[in-house]
Amino acid sequence: MLLVRPVTFADLPGLERLAVISGGSMTTLPANRDHLSDLINRTQQSLRKEVTRYGDESYHFVLEDTDTGSIVGISGIDACVGLNTPFYSYRLDEIVHASQDLQIHNRIPSLHLCQDYTGAARLCTLFIDADYRTAENLSLLSRARFLFIAQHPERFSDRLIAEIQGVADDQNRSPFWECVGNHFFFMDFTRANYLTGINSKGFIAELMPHYPLYVPLLPEAAREVIGVARADMNPVVELLKNEGFGTSRYVDIFDAGPTLETRTAYAKSVIQSQLSTGLQCLTTHEGDTPLLVSNTLLTHFRCIQAQTTQDADTIAALSAALQLEADTPQETDITHAPNQTDTTQIRTEPQTRCVV
Repeated sequence: MLLVRPVTFADLPGLERLAVISGGSMTTLPANRDHLSDLINRTQQSLRKEVTRYGDESYHFVLEDTDTGSIVGISGIDACVGLNTPFYSYRLDEIVHASQDLQIHNRIPSLHLCQDYTGAARLCTLFIDADYRTAENLSLLSRARFLFIAQHPERFSDRLIAEIQGVADDQNRSPFWECVGNHFFFMDFTRANYLTGINSKGFIAELMPHYPLYVPLLPEAAREVIGVARADMNPVVELLKNEGFGTSRYVDIFDAGPTLETRTAYAKSVIQSQLSTGLQCLTTHEGDTPLLVSNTLLTHFRCIQAQTTQDADTIAALSAALQLEADTPQETDITHAPNQTDTTQIRTEPQTRCVV
């Protein structure tokens, strides 16, 4: 069974393996043990934090093959970007040049370095081992985040973005980087991504040109990839568009990959998810379409994909995976009583959140 759950420190070797096989293609998953440990620590601290309004919390989840105990995928959500470290993008605008005497008005597309997405929530770090990379598993790992958001909306900004990796060749060389960024940073694309991933972002502000870049002056190889997703990211783009994400005027400053955007509360899986008692959704749902099912916990969040079933043994196994057993404490909130440590409230009837 494949299960999505929050990352823990026991998963560190699994994360290191995923970082290595990703080949440095993911900014947020660098092959750096200290960074990966910090990623886990931030998740655990965020889950244990009392939140009435979102801040700099970050949540990462792993896809676990429970039959082998292997960590085969990872995905994340940043509650709000740009609060502690700058979050840069290129905004694609037009600059108008006009001559009243000649009656000529030229609209020139240009790229403006900006921090317009400061304060937005971000989906990030979506990666699956090639041996498990199917449409069904990708859907589970990505959409599980929406069920977590639906259950804990106060923890996330009302604006949600997803940066999609831009065009790169088999050696992870980006045409946009080679034509633009490399002239200012004098390092290869993989190195720049790695430095950004381990939060060494000061060099961006120090070295990146702050004046608009006129798109027609860029080499054709760079112009052609602005706002274009890498070919193997198309399934992710389609999945997000099905959730209600749309394209924006913003692209990544390194590879010019597109940024997709939606209102957090309007994501399809957030709107259409429903609360159910136990696994009642699997016994009452009509149709053969698999359901995405999660519990409603915080630190012990679990999510699976399951078919409609009436089989008692299957229901029992799924209940155990989602920690819905009668003797399992069901947290509803983390509260702080005076002079007491964190406590959890107990609910007698475990609930689930389900969506087709």
